[in-house]
Amino acid sequence: MDIRQAYADARAAGASRHRDIAHAMGITEGMLIDAHVGAPRSGQEGGLQAQRLRRDFPALLSELSRAGELMALTRNAHCVHERTGIYEHVSAQGEPGREMGLALGEEIDLRLFYSQWAQGYAVREGEQQSLQFFDAQGVAVHKIFTRPATRLAAWQALRADWADPTAPAPQWRLDTPPTPVDAPDVDADAFRAGWAALRDTHEFFGLLRRHGLTRRTAMHLAAPEFAQRVDPHAARVLLEGAAANGTPVMVFVGNKGVIQIHGGPIKRVAVMGPWLNVLDARFNLHLREDAIAEAWAVRKPTVDGLVSSLELYAADGELIAQFFGQRKPGQPERCAWRQLLDGLVDDPAWSEESVGCAA
Repeated sequence: MDIRQAYADARAAGASRHRDIAHAMGITEGMLIDAHVGAPRSGQEGGLQAQRLRRDFPALLSELSRAGELMALTRNAHCVHERTGIYEHVSAQGEPGREMGLALGEEIDLRLFYSQWAQGYAVREGEQQSLQFFDAQGVAVHKIFTRPATRLAAWQALRADWADPTAPAPQWRLDTPPTPVDAPDVDADAFRAGWAALRDTHEFFGLLRRHGLTRRTAMHLAAPEFAQRVDPHAARVLLEGAAANGTPVMVFVGNKGVIQIHGGPIKRVAVMGPWLNVLDARFNLHLREDAIAEAWAVRKPTVDGLVSSLELYAADGELIAQFFGQRKPGQPERCAWRQLLDGLVDDPAWSEESVGCAA
């Protein structure tokens, strides 16, 4: 198959998203991008062009602040999270190729799992410029786009510094990563006791590992005062409520390579067909409501009081998105957020007490 020509034909026919075009061609998005490494064919100037990047991704991200304002995009199969800002306070630790990193800027807030980053590209199509990163199967883990306020000279210098014209074509893995499964024997009582004993939300990951549980199964095993299944359209109700009363939220969307976080108020919530959207100036969210198989109101005990969230799951158990009330460590969550979440639950086991929350 001539991937470049098939892509050009799809674009001419009106297709827009690289991911969808690649899927229709029976390949992954990374394969599509890599096929465009090198100069475009005659007659395709302004079309898709790509350059492979050197693979020291933590060092590359640590230099992005030179370019100023950029748009960070992280997605999974059912949700896209876009946040505009500056890549600040970027750090990483761990052995090369297996680093874990952070970006803790005022607006760009990321958790980075570099062991899942296999290949990176500088991409240009018309006036749109980006850096795009893919896992070993060619599935996108993170993308970075220029914005009108980007320092283009610094951006171009970064592209030139990090381009690797001698890099060989990647050897994409065609196997599908195994789906996580639960341990065959789970002590549900011990798990519930461990949940009740949590002192920090980050301890939840260790609790799952100790008991050999997937996250969605944990929801089903949890005590009713800590997890309640709610309507699949709960995210719409929650976001519309937060936009109406100005409650600041935290929106987590991730994949195996990145978790991207928005923190702050939201203003414009819009439903367009199956998509639930937040369409603000510096934050966009695009969520497929028809992909939500289960939605859960969740509480975790911490030293700062209960921390409440809404978690969305796809039919295969994938975590699509999480929503929290915005708060800082050492502070209780806002009562306004807790009341929004409590309004989703219709079960007397879920107490509506606001003890431990802040006005």
